[in-house]
Amino acid sequence: MTRPQRALTLDLTQGRIEAFNVAHGGGVKVRKDARGYSLFREDTGVPVARLRPSTSGDLLEVLWWSHRDRWESIGEFGGVRMPLEEALDYIADDPVGCFWR
Repeated sequence: MTRPQRALTLDLTQGRIEAFNVAHGGGVKVRKDARGYSLFREDTGVPVARLRPSTSGDLLEVLWWSHRDRWESIGEFGGVRMPLEEALDYIADDPVGCFWR
């Protein structure tokens, strides 16, 4: 009996995002694009969040899918930037109510 092939993720950041997703019950699809990582709901394909590497070290900017149908910064003062694990917790907790609509 052969086992189904699992896609191999060579991108470490994408792998960490996918591992976080699995550890928290799944439901999110991750797509790497030229300027970051987009997260979508698996059931509907609706955009959830985008993580874009910041120019300042290991931080990622967390973006939300706005009512204008595009990725936008959170807040009015330059956006939210944090390390990957904190960013994933922030998206999962959704303290501003913009990710899980």
